[in-house]
Order: sequence, then structure tokens, then C-alpha cells
Amino acid sequence: MSKKIISLVLLVSLQLASGAFAQIKPNSYAVSSAHELATEAGLSIMAQGGNAYDAAVAVSAALAVVEPASSGIGGGGFWLLQSHDDSLSVMIDGREVAPGAAHRDMYLDEEGNVNRDLAVNGGLAAGIPGAPAGWVYIAENYGTLPLSVLLAPAIDLAANGFPADEKYVTLLGMREEVMNRWPETAAIFMPQGSVPEVGDLIVQTDLANTLRAIVENGHDGFYKGEVAELLVEGTRAVGGIWTMEDLANYTVKERTPITTTYKGYELITAPPPSSGGIAIAQMLNLIEAYDIDQMSAVERTHLLSEAMRRAYRDRALYLGDTDFVDVPIDLLLSKDYAAGMRTNLRLDKATPSSMLADDPDIWPEGNNTTHFSLIDAEGNMVSATLTVNLAYGAAYVPPGTGVLLNNEMDDFSAKPGAPNAFGLVGFEANAIEPYKRMLSSMSPTIVRSPERVAVIGTPGGSRIITMVFLGLLDFIDGHGPDSWVSVPRFHHQYLPDQIFIEPDSMSAEDVAALEALGHTVEEGSRTWGNMHGVMWDLETNQMEAAHDPRWSSGGAEVVPVKR
Repeated sequence: MSKKIISLVLLVSLQLASGAFAQIKPNSYAVSSAHELATEAGLSIMAQGGNAYDAAVAVSAALAVVEPASSGIGGGGFWLLQSHDDSLSVMIDGREVAPGAAHRDMYLDEEGNVNRDLAVNGGLAAGIPGAPAGWVYIAENYGTLPLSVLLAPAIDLAANGFPADEKYVTLLGMREEVMNRWPETAAIFMPQGSVPEVGDLIVQTDLANTLRAIVENGHDGFYKGEVAELLVEGTRAVGGIWTMEDLANYTVKERTPITTTYKGYELITAPPPSSGGIAIAQMLNLIEAYDIDQMSAVERTHLLSEAMRRAYRDRALYLGDTDFVDVPIDLLLSKDYAAGMRTNLRLDKATPSSMLADDPDIWPEGNNTTHFSLIDAEGNMVSATLTVNLAYGAAYVPPGTGVLLNNEMDDFSAKPGAPNAFGLVGFEANAIEPYKRMLSSMSPTIVRSPERVAVIGTPGGSRIITMVFLGLLDFIDGHGPDSWVSVPRFHHQYLPDQIFIEPDSMSAEDVAALEALGHTVEEGSRTWGNMHGVMWDLETNQMEAAHDPRWSSGGAEVVPVKR
């Protein structure tokens, strides 16, 4: 069959899929998030007649209260919105931006070395937050319920408290020393003077008041007025450079999602400043020429690792904020470009990364991000990934705000070739510039065929991309969300030239076989990510939801509806 005929068949198939979504409404709605209280918030909004976009605001705000290690009002994120009838397909970019006084050398000492403490802790580490602007924008443009309803669950959780869970306590223990530098911060998160016990009540009165200001005044409730003044005053008191103008000038961006096709499936995923969508599309394009279903586990791991290697090379070389740099998106997504990438790929031997290019090495980013997936009773979908970067972000709360600041400035390249907190180095495309958005690996994704649709994503730093890639391949293999979120994970990112695997995820025999092909395999000491998935089966009109078993705090639930 010619390439032209194959493309025509695929186009017709996907048009049928779009038609199927428009004609069928699910018999339930579902949410999967990193915290059961956030999942409950989203379900309660849909029970009140809200749509998927309303629920996304409620889940985001609730996570900002109950999971501050991973996301929050002082951070940002990407919300991928997809309507049941394709009338809406957009990514809301609420990524943080550099303050107006930021410059490329702002973290260098007198010897020209990066001061790691300034880059990750306190006021200078924080970008201008995008999360609250994202909530308001989605509610005003795509929601049906007022902010007073959408933020009510989060306000209740902040004002009346919630019990600390294992993740909250574990990650807080990692940042206890830094958070104790600032009494206001320690008083909120360690009210008894030390890391709380699991089950201890966490009350955030100032945060509740800040959320109420957003309800009363929308965007201006955070970015102007009293809250903004407190944020600027508090940030500058500890060496930050925020101004009132920085906050007042923040705007969200609507981005056109990255789309591609793979063996009868359509991928809808995050565009720059996310690096994830392009990288995932490249990996799918590269492996499409192979029959991976007939491969052994070792052969498949080898091929997928080689695809990861090549995609991460391009991530390092080309990707950044498209408002500041020219990213060759069409070229990178081209099937012909993928064919060129295959020319030096061997199935019997690993390709040393040094043979692809002579560039600085890349290392994983942090794990401290969150994701949720949901579908409403009309078939509208949201895949959202949110973050504050390191666990508990910059570990600083400007007094009187309850807003835990992010430390996303560390996702920029502070100095060419100098690694960030996780060893990730950057290039000119990701250098610090005023009002620029730092490169991200967050990869909220939707995958669909005429029979099924998946809403999927995960935290995990630069490993987000490969985790989503493996999860969506598991979906394409015919499995449900319980399987996607549980699948053992491996990762290759060009440099260092290694395959990283989760502990006890691969047999000694398979490791030896990969090493015989020329790979170096490195087993980690802990698992990665916290994936959340929802699937809608159009043939049975059934919904399924699942959260990652690696953390016990997640919540995934399907609620039937009566027509």
C-alpha cells in the first residue's frame, strides 16, 4: 500500500473518531488526581452542573492547598482543554515568567560560578506565578460556574484544614532545614515547630484569604491591590526583584496543541514552552516504522531508548519559549525528519550519544510536580500538569499571603553548560531573559482512536516525557488506566549516555542483554512519577480512572450519570 493511501485511510479513521466523540456522550464523569480531596473537589463541581473546565479550576485550586510540595498558587502549569466535538482544542499556558529585572548572569558569583542557593531558595529563585491567572482565565472563558463556586472547596480546605498525608510529610522532611530559615513559612507548614505527623491538621488562613481575594476581584485579586503589594514587599525583603508591574503585566497564553498520528491514533499534547509534546511526537514518529508488538522486551527497550536518545538531543538543542526563540516545530514533527533520524539507528547495537552531537549533558529534573486527568458527562476533557519545581518550591511564603513561591527560575540556563539543581544544563534558547517563560517537560496529553480516548500525564521532571510516552504506548497496546499508571519505567535522555530504570523493574538477564548491545543501565534507588489517567471506551461507553500506585494519596473516581 502506498504512503498516500495509508495517509488517506488514517485521515478517514481519525475523522470518524472525531464524529464518534461528537455523537456519543459518556454515561459517567471521572477525575484522577494526586490527592483524593482534590478529586472530590472536581467531582463536586461536575455534580453541580459544571463542565470539565470548571472542574479543572477546582482541582487545580484544591491541589494548591493540599499538595503544596508539587503545585500551588505561587507556581504555574499547563491545562490542555479538548471539547467532545473538537470545537475547542487549546493549551492554556500558565507557566511562570522571569521578572522584568531578571538577566542571564543574575545567579553568578564574582568568579562566574552559579550560586545554587540563590537559584533555588528564597525570593530571587521565584518566577512570576501563572497559576491563579490560569484559573481565572479558564473560568471566565470556558467555564459555566462562578469563581465563588469553583474555589469554594480550596477555600474550605485552607481555612478549616486538612490532614497531612505521607507525601506531604515525606517531602517536607526533605526541605525542613531551608523552610526553617523563614519563621512565617515554618509556622504554616510546621505549626508545632517540626515536620508534622501523618494525620496532623494543616490550616492556612492567609492562603484562604488570598483565595477569597481572587473570588472577589478575579485576576486583579492576585496581580494587583493588597495581595500583590504583600507579594512584592515580601519577596524583595529576602532578595527578590519582583515589582508591581511584573505582577500586573502577567498574562496567560493560548497555545495551539502539538498533534501527530501514530498507527491509527491521534495525539494531542503540549506545545512549547513545554518540550514534552514535540519530544513525544518525535519518538512516536521514529518508532512507527517498526513492528514493536513482535519485539522481545529487550529489543523493544533498546528501540524505545534509541528514540528517547534522539528526541532528547533535539530537546536540548532547539527548544525554548517560542515568544523569544525560533523553534523549528514543523521540521521536528515531520515524518520525513523522523526517517532521517532512523538512518543511524541500529537494532543490534546502541548508538553512542557522542556520535549524534558534541553537546553538554542533560540530567533529570525534579519530581515535584502534579498532574490530573478528567472527563465530564459531555465528553469534554482536561489534561493538566502543574508545578512549583523543587519540593515546596523556593520554600518561602511572603508574610500575609499564604503563597508558597516557586523556584522555576532554576529551569532556565543560569550559565551555558552549568547544571541546575538536578544537573540539567541549558543552551541559548533557554537563557534567562525578562518576561521569558522557562522551558518545561510538563506533558499533559490526550490520545484517541475511533474506539477509545485516553487523558494522561504525570509529574517527574525531564522523565515526564518518557513516562507519558510509555503510558500512551501501553494504552495503544489495548490496556486500561490501571495498567498505564503502573507500567515499569525506564528513561534515556541523550546524555549521560545511560538507560535509567526503576528499582526491581528489569531482570538481571534483560539488563545484561541491553549491556551486550552497548547500553549502560543504571538502576535508581526510588520510583518515579505519579501518573493519573482517565479512559473513555466509545464502544462500551464506559469510563475508567486510575491513579499511580507509587503514592497512596491519589484519588481516582468514576461517577455514573442519569440521562
